[in-house]
Amino acid sequence: MAEKSQKLKSLTEDELNARHADKMRKKKAARDKIIATKTIEKGLTIVHTGKGKGKSTAAFGMVFRAIGNGMKVGVVQFVKGKWGTGERKVLEAFPDQVTLATMGEGFTWETQDRQRDIEAATKAWETAKAMILDDNYDMVLCDELNIVLRYDYLPLDDIIETLKKKPEMKHVIITGRNAKDELIECADLVTEMEMVKHPFRSGVKAQVGIEF
Repeated sequence: MAEKSQKLKSLTEDELNARHADKMRKKKAARDKIIATKTIEKGLTIVHTGKGKGKSTAAFGMVFRAIGNGMKVGVVQFVKGKWGTGERKVLEAFPDQVTLATMGEGFTWETQDRQRDIEAATKAWETAKAMILDDNYDMVLCDELNIVLRYDYLPLDDIIETLKKKPEMKHVIITGRNAKDELIECADLVTEMEMVKHPFRSGVKAQVGIEF
């Protein structure tokens, strides 16, 4: 390693540039070969889970990308219905492309009423299910669905069965920590957000533009 490092230091700037260009050409050729084998096009079931921050944020990033591509999107918020969020204000600017349903009443420890939480989750799922099975929607985001599934407020079998029946090109994104194993198995793409450091633990409250 030391010998290689010394050799690189002895090269001129032009030699370094030529070496880099050759390396990148080989990398591109290898990459193009891999990409050429990927021929399947389908709607994806996507799960964002884990204890780290950014699950809903990443999901809304996909929603905004879909809007930019002229796609029709349905968004159902299972928990954050009471919150006034920045993303909600942006989505409301695209009424022809976005159907936004804020169905939740806050986290279960805020309502402190299990039956009320179950009723809210059931109504939210009925809305989400209709969107998932509707050919008019290209993408559906079920924000924080994993939270209500964690408390068994909804029948997991119905969610899995609905995802299996969705239109072939429909994308469905599901967020929230503690995703069920059956949901992870059913999904095409699963990302687990890992928390390394969070300001909340240092006494910093939720910030406008960051958390909401």
